[in-house]
Amino acid sequence: MANRSVEVAIIGGGPGGYVAGIRAGQLGKKAIVIEREHLGGVCLNWGCIPSKALIHAANVAHEVGEFAEHGIKAGKVDIDAAKLMGWKNGIIEKQRGGIKMLLKSNKCDHLAGNAKLVGPRSLEVKTKDGLETIEFANLIIASGASVIELPTFKYDNDMVGYARHGVDYQPIPKDLVIIGGGVIGSELSMVYAKLGAKVTIIEMLDQILPGTDPDLVRPVARRMKKIGIEVLLEAKAKGWEKKGKSAEVIVEHEGKERRIPADKILVAVGFRANTAELNLAAAGVKTSDKGWIQVDQLCRTNVPHIYAVGDVTGPPLLAHRASKMGEVAAEVIAGHPSAFDVRAMPLGAFTDPEVAQVGLTEAEAKVAGHEVSVGSFPMAALGRAAAMNATDGLVKVVVDQKTDVILGIGITGFNAADLICEAALALEMGALAEDLALTVHVHPTLAEGLMEAAKAARGEAVHIVNRNASRH
Repeated sequence: MANRSVEVAIIGGGPGGYVAGIRAGQLGKKAIVIEREHLGGVCLNWGCIPSKALIHAANVAHEVGEFAEHGIKAGKVDIDAAKLMGWKNGIIEKQRGGIKMLLKSNKCDHLAGNAKLVGPRSLEVKTKDGLETIEFANLIIASGASVIELPTFKYDNDMVGYARHGVDYQPIPKDLVIIGGGVIGSELSMVYAKLGAKVTIIEMLDQILPGTDPDLVRPVARRMKKIGIEVLLEAKAKGWEKKGKSAEVIVEHEGKERRIPADKILVAVGFRANTAELNLAAAGVKTSDKGWIQVDQLCRTNVPHIYAVGDVTGPPLLAHRASKMGEVAAEVIAGHPSAFDVRAMPLGAFTDPEVAQVGLTEAEAKVAGHEVSVGSFPMAALGRAAAMNATDGLVKVVVDQKTDVILGIGITGFNAADLICEAALALEMGALAEDLALTVHVHPTLAEGLMEAAKAARGEAVHIVNRNASRH
């Protein structure tokens, strides 16, 4: 049994873990990242990156047909699933190599294996070569989260899968049933509908993208309908039956039972913390009632020398949140004055159109006791959006009416996830709607929508009819 000692041991090589390792190395700490599978975690290997590659490819294929009425005509687009997935996999491999190089260049070791605690300052790692013991001064747990498995839709067959399978369908399914209309289900529904599948979403709540401002969701729902996706809201997937080489999904909807044909069934209903195999009790690390590791602003657990970052600490499960937490944990360990005190955590759904939010929604602001002023600006009123044939969506700015402080911003539209970064900066800096309204934006751009929505919140809109009485 091999033994080694480090200043910082990190369990998990995803966006939280590898970033923590890089930052620890930069700060002169002897660190090691232990990853049981591939560097990059869920995000790189079967989440954020591969799904976005497929989203882009599906959009390219679909846009060819959409521009026929505008003078650009082409024949039927042929989809070679094997080549498409090969291209996607090449992106993943290149990114994995980049992470490995960055760890090495920052003098952070990488060990492939399964780690578990065997004491307050000791890990046991099972590798392909046997067991290795690692003694540590500090530990960062970045083990992430795993998909939930429904009892009636187990992942023990070729028919039922989750996101990992959903970014690698070969061939493209003829009939795809997706259980869950959250971000993963909504994004992949649009990918495969555009690549030729008949897609049905089964969502138990009353809207897709639950928790998102309904005003932002409506353009996406309309788009889904336009491209042929059937969405069953307030519906329950009860089970499935094999029918030859295909299947039927049994659904309860509007008081009736329906049977929906499926070549593939994609389950996208949530995640649970990856803690079961860590033996947290060996170090006395506590979790919440739902199994998430609890941390303070320093990303520190109830055990002072043990930290946790990213999805294992609970929602929101976002790669960029994990990376920021990873940086904070490494900096705190190195004695730097750092803390995870993020005021504005942006989120994005790469649907068509994209949806992004930061800060409070209109409903949340009202519940919090604010008297709000809301400014909305439709993408259709932007010259750039019209020129791109991308007029679906809006920008919505929520403002405290008494102080003019921006409380939240939501965007639905082309590249909304990029546009939300300006909004996040505005919230982090405590900007007023006046600040955003007075900032000159390049014309013609989609970003002008932020300026225009801020003006609308103040009753000063120029390119739409004002719905708020001017206050200034």
